[in-house]
Amino acid sequence: MSQIQSPVLGSDLVLNSYVPIVAHIRRLLVVALASGIAYALFLRASKGYCPGGFDADGGFIDAAGKATSAAPMCVTLTLGPSPIVYAAIAFIVIFAITKVLKKAPDVEAAMQILGRATAVVGILIAVSIVIAQVWFALIPVTEWSSSGPYAFYYPFPFGSVDLAIAPMTAP
Repeated sequence: MSQIQSPVLGSDLVLNSYVPIVAHIRRLLVVALASGIAYALFLRASKGYCPGGFDADGGFIDAAGKATSAAPMCVTLTLGPSPIVYAAIAFIVIFAITKVLKKAPDVEAAMQILGRATAVVGILIAVSIVIAQVWFALIPVTEWSSSGPYAFYYPFPFGSVDLAIAPMTAP
């Protein structure tokens, strides 16, 4: 029966000096992954508006309350994550690791670079979620009119908004 012996990091001083760097890289990757998941979970919202409705007989009425034969149009906005934020996370991680490989003169400098990159990823996600949610909440969807021109200003690049316009369905 043969025994496989694993190398002990404590016995090799050169390898042992890189353990903190590997730990910081692992922390950066875990924070980036967790931030991406949190961003996807917390950046979901929707709102809609239908100018008009139904009268007592089940017919349609327009925004002014007048009976109409055509179903009023409704608008629905759906907020979701932006691929640009995910690309920014990937860029930060790759940039930090590349900078450590090419320009870090010692272990302390490498850990400082990786620590700052970890903080930047966390701040980016927190700021993106807050800006996108607040901006989305402030979109004046009730000012939308199917008969006139309209424009909604979305929280790009912090979030992605889908716009859907469809006729109101009968109850």
